[in-house]
Amino acid sequence: MAALVANAPDPRDWLAAIIEGSDDAIVSKDLRGIIQSWNSGATRLFGYEAEEVIGKPVTILIPEGRLDEEPAIIAEIQRGMQVEHFETVRRRKDGSLIDISLTISPIRNADGIIVGASKIARDITEKRLAQEQQQLLMGEMRHRVKNLFALASAIVSISGRSATDVENLRTTIQARLASLVRAHELTMSDWQSISGNTQTIALHTLIKAILEPYGAEERIVITGSNPVVGTRAMTHIALLLHELATNAAKYGSLSAAEGQLDLRIGHENGVTLLVWRETGGPEPSSEQNSGFGSRLEKGLASALHATIEREWKREGLLASIGIPSEILAD
Repeated sequence: MAALVANAPDPRDWLAAIIEGSDDAIVSKDLRGIIQSWNSGATRLFGYEAEEVIGKPVTILIPEGRLDEEPAIIAEIQRGMQVEHFETVRRRKDGSLIDISLTISPIRNADGIIVGASKIARDITEKRLAQEQQQLLMGEMRHRVKNLFALASAIVSISGRSATDVENLRTTIQARLASLVRAHELTMSDWQSISGNTQTIALHTLIKAILEPYGAEERIVITGSNPVVGTRAMTHIALLLHELATNAAKYGSLSAAEGQLDLRIGHENGVTLLVWRETGGPEPSSEQNSGFGSRLEKGLASALHATIEREWKREGLLASIGIPSEILAD
């Protein structure tokens, strides 16, 4: 047993092995900010080999706009404080930026005097992306819920204009709300595609499903070609049409009893063109498409590689949407 103890590795060797084998970047620096040690995790994270950075200022990792962070960190270390889970941005050897979380602790010599700091850095890029995605989804959810309440109100208003009695009004509202549910399900079709359940739909059918809740069949005209919309594009197209229909019901031609909506679909040079023309409604305003709806529309257009042009004419909105036919059918 004594022989085993005698041959045991030096604790400092254990510590060095742990640091070198860590997935996290572990770096030490003196109080002037000069790098003193650099593990393989730091090489993987930042791209520099140890011999390239040891003896150099740690500021080579800090973007220009964040250089004021280093003096503040040094001040905390000199006070003997630890900085935990400090989220920031650092620069790699190739110049690219990376989101990281830093834990910084003081290093003391044998006399207990603070002589430097150790930094443990962890890549949080995926965490940040997940947070941004969550914020986007929450924004879209709030936008959809707000729109659904607005549309329910519009459906009640539209139905009340033509109802002959209370029972007729109740039946009409129920039928149109059921249509709204079916149209809303089309905007969620990508969940079905994730589970492997593929589907396609004719563009005319999709448009009619989106517009059916407004009960204005006699005021809506759909003409032109009738291409197939594929599984991948379906959600984006449905959301885009839903956004246009929502604005039309709240502010445009579908909000007025005499309003008209004309949709013409064409094909030109590999692009499917949808021309959305509103007439007979209130005079439109470009402010109607501000806020999250505008950002959502831009995101949908980007996903479809589409172009969207709007013109607020005196008689109503004129919108032209161009989608590569190959992407539409995907």
